[in-house]
Amino acid sequence: MIIKAIAYPRAGLIGNPSDGYFCKTISFTFKNFSAEVILYESPRLEILPNAKDRSIFTSVRELVDDVHLHGYYGGIRLLKATVKRFFDYCCMNDIELHDKNFTLEYHSSIPHGVGLAGSSAIITACLRALMAFYGVSIPKYTQANLILAAELDELRISAGLQDRVVQVYQGLVYMDFDKELLTSRGYGNYENLDPGFLPPLYIAYRENLAEDSGKIHDNTRDRFERGEPLVTSAMAYWAKLTSRLKTQLLKGQKDKVAALLNSNFDRRRKICKISSENLRMVDEARSVGVSAKFTGSGGAIVGTYKDSEMFRTLKSRLSKLKIKVIRPAIALPNVNGIL
Repeated sequence: MIIKAIAYPRAGLIGNPSDGYFCKTISFTFKNFSAEVILYESPRLEILPNAKDRSIFTSVRELVDDVHLHGYYGGIRLLKATVKRFFDYCCMNDIELHDKNFTLEYHSSIPHGVGLAGSSAIITACLRALMAFYGVSIPKYTQANLILAAELDELRISAGLQDRVVQVYQGLVYMDFDKELLTSRGYGNYENLDPGFLPPLYIAYRENLAEDSGKIHDNTRDRFERGEPLVTSAMAYWAKLTSRLKTQLLKGQKDKVAALLNSNFDRRRKICKISSENLRMVDEARSVGVSAKFTGSGGAIVGTYKDSEMFRTLKSRLSKLKIKVIRPAIALPNVNGIL
């Protein structure tokens, strides 16, 4: 038996980074890239390395370049953490697992470190493969919590729920991380929206513009917990923007989306330290008339454009900065993510 499970990158459309602060966001998954995990029965349990896990190099320079691109850790740790969390969940819920072993392989085409949730996509795909192999059904909101726990608790990766929720539910997803709901039942309100409500969107990214999400969110977290008015008011502001965007999408008011996306980034600019290269990417994009904001923690942006001519102009302008521009193909909801 060979199981192939897939998960897609996500773009935070509005509200981020307030998802880690009991607020609201809207995000979408898109299938221009993907993370795939292959699982098949084997005599021993084995996790096979990917190119990101390489430890043999032709020179010191090649090693350094690899570290800059992939960091010090590859994807094997992500799969190990997922298997452990899945096993822990089954034990806690008295779910008996068969004793067959398996081999895991993973592949990912998602650009690394640019705020498209590539790591959580690998974990999501792995969890889907494990559920299929063992015949275990887990509610979607619980899947998102398990994926977050694998990153946050097992690997100490700074993370919020947004990425995991939208990658589990797929498509265009509205998320309300109300504190009382999270405290009382362990998950918020998650709602799939019709992607047909969206105006034309683009995503632009350049891998060497990546900013570590932990560095950004750590400082913001400290300031939020101290009750700094500039930060707490920003979180409330982003939550309101998310509610407004949802209302406008449902009313078919696509022409009003651009201003809300710009407002999301402009407020973020006031409270977070952003590299000059990332700021330039946003400013260059906006100079041709499109809207622009981060998809996540930095390194990639998402926005709206009016027509094909504006898209071509954007692509031409950003290509001079070695920034790639794509039209995202929305990955629609899938029952289990199994190919």
